[in-house]
Amino acid sequence: MMFNWIYFCSLNMVEFSYKNEGSRMVVLRCIGPSNFFLERVLFPTDILTFMAPNDSRVEIWGNELYGPKLEERIRISADNEDTTLVA
Repeated sequence: MMFNWIYFCSLNMVEFSYKNEGSRMVVLRCIGPSNFFLERVLFPTDILTFMAPNDSRVEIWGNELYGPKLEERIRISADNEDTTLVA
């Protein structure tokens, strides 16, 4: 397990924050290079700040009556210009 942490530290990591401004709980999923994966549940008004490898993708999943719904996609980049992608 320690080997994976050292390996991730050698990647170009970027700080990223997300605030759930909705009125419902969402699931934040971050998928990055070299098998990087992070998944957290955020309640309304929760803020999550974490480090992720450059060029990772963040997905925000909500819940509808028919099941999970992809609400937003965000690309994390080292130049601090987070790009929102069409969900």
